[in-house]
Amino acid sequence: MKANTIVTGDDIEMSYFSFGTGDRAFVILPGLDVKSVLISAKAVEAAYRSFADDYTVYVFDRRSNLPDVYSIRRMADDTAAAMRELGIRDADVFGASQGGMIAQYLAIDAPELVHAMALGSTAAYCTDILLNTCRDWIQLAEKRDITALTADFIDRLYSENTIRQYRDFLVHMNDSVSDRDIGRFLILTQSVFGFDAREELKKVQCPSLIIGVENDLALGTEASRELADLLGGELYIYGDEYAHCVFDEAPDYKQRLLDFFRAHEAK
Repeated sequence: MKANTIVTGDDIEMSYFSFGTGDRAFVILPGLDVKSVLISAKAVEAAYRSFADDYTVYVFDRRSNLPDVYSIRRMADDTAAAMRELGIRDADVFGASQGGMIAQYLAIDAPELVHAMALGSTAAYCTDILLNTCRDWIQLAEKRDITALTADFIDRLYSENTIRQYRDFLVHMNDSVSDRDIGRFLILTQSVFGFDAREELKKVQCPSLIIGVENDLALGTEASRELADLLGGELYIYGDEYAHCVFDEAPDYKQRLLDFFRAHEAK
């Protein structure tokens, strides 16, 4: 695994890590978190090891030098700039949660970069449930109440089974959070409020797979169905034994992604 920081022509600094030996590019755009995805690099590599033969996998963090106001569309623009700098085109893309929002604009504005995309636990716009979720998280983050913020993360994002098995790990996932981490989290969370890609999703031409879950307390259960209708994409909904982070919980999730991308390989 290789961790790097790339600087594009627009002076955007973006960290990423990569692994795998395949000729094809697979880009992962992770969801919103208090800490950088780089901290979880080894766990991500292990979770997506089934991709490593077919693909070179790239996992992008958000840019390091965040502006004070940072829209979802600008996140997509910055990701596109980083992909171009690395010579990545015609990639298979998986976006989870906020990463799925970024992926939508990536496919809209830079279609040459996206061969096929899978969108997990995400929406085409900021739903009322998501709006309330983000407002609650912002309030707790502004108070620097990391214990309460972490507890709310756990309750909204994970299933009862995951909480029962991994509670000791989950309650400590935001330990050692810095003021810089909190500032970053606030900017990224606020970006969700203005997100609405519904009118432009008709521009997306690539194959799409939308995966949701019935028990999504952070986003709402209908968001994935609405997104699939707008994109005309394939839809799969997990049952209520999982939660928003079903992409980390369901044992068949990664294989479902891989089967979709293999079914749409370039001829």
